[in-house]
Amino acid sequence: MKKKQQKVQPSKEYATLLRRLGAWLYDVLIVAAVLMLAGGIAMALVAGLLQLGMLDISGYEDVSAYLGKHPIAGMLYSGYLAAVIIAFYAFFWCKAGQTLGMRAWKLRLQNSDGSNIRLTQAFIRMATSAFGLGNFIALFSKEKQSFQDIMAECEMIITPKVH
Repeated sequence: MKKKQQKVQPSKEYATLLRRLGAWLYDVLIVAAVLMLAGGIAMALVAGLLQLGMLDISGYEDVSAYLGKHPIAGMLYSGYLAAVIIAFYAFFWCKAGQTLGMRAWKLRLQNSDGSNIRLTQAFIRMATSAFGLGNFIALFSKEKQSFQDIMAECEMIITPKVH
C-alpha cells in the first residue's frame, strides 16, 4: 500500500514595515502620475465645455482656479480625484493582489487561503489605513499585520522567489 503524502504548505513570510513603506513610497509616486493624468483629463473636459459655450468661468483666473475654488466644481473635482485613487488601489489589490510598488518590493496582499481580496475588503482596508499610518502597528504584531490588514481580514506576505 502506498502512503498518502500530505502537501506541505510553505510557511508564509510576512511583510516587514520597511518593505511596506518602500512599496508605499513607490505607489505614492505612481499615484501622483495617475492623478496628473486624471487632472489633465478634467482640465480638457472643462476646456471643451468652455469652447462649446456650456460653461462660464468668469470670476476665476483659469480652469485650474475654477476647479480648485468653485464650491460645486471643486467638490466634484476632489471627489473625482479621490475616486481615481480608490479605483487604483482597489483594482490592483483585487485583480492581482499587488500594486506596482508592491510588485517591486515582492509583496502580495491576499486572504489567508492565498486568494485575492474582495472589493469590500479593499474598501475596508483603505478606510482604516489612516493614510499609511496603520502600517506602524505591524511593528508590534506577531504576523506583522498592519491595522488595515487586521480590519480587512487579509495579510501581506513576501512573495516567494522564483527559481
